[in-house]
Amino acid sequence: MKDGIILFLATFFAITTLAQEKTFTGVISDSMCTTNHMLKEMKAANQAECVRKCVKDSFDYALVVGKDYYILKGNPEELDKYAAQRVTVKGTLQGDTLTATSVTPAPAKPSKPAAKKKASH
Repeated sequence: MKDGIILFLATFFAITTLAQEKTFTGVISDSMCTTNHMLKEMKAANQAECVRKCVKDSFDYALVVGKDYYILKGNPEELDKYAAQRVTVKGTLQGDTLTATSVTPAPAKPSKPAAKKKASH
């Protein structure tokens, strides 16, 4: 009886810990460049093209969130569509790997109001 309860509790906690879906907002990049795209070296015209070339060269997609990044797994066509774009990803995180269940464009960041100039008299 005790073993059954312990097994149930261990399974319950493992499932709830691993299966919790979370939401992250960041930029889709690749595990080679993350935030420093090597446009010249990759002969890429822009960041999106650099991401695609790095992924084609066997690097993983990555989601850059602030100074952190996560290896991003999911539908390759969907990830490719949003290469170098700011997105919101819903998915499960295990270690440093984020498995996406959905990827959508992120809302625009609020712009900072322009500094007011002092009136000169």
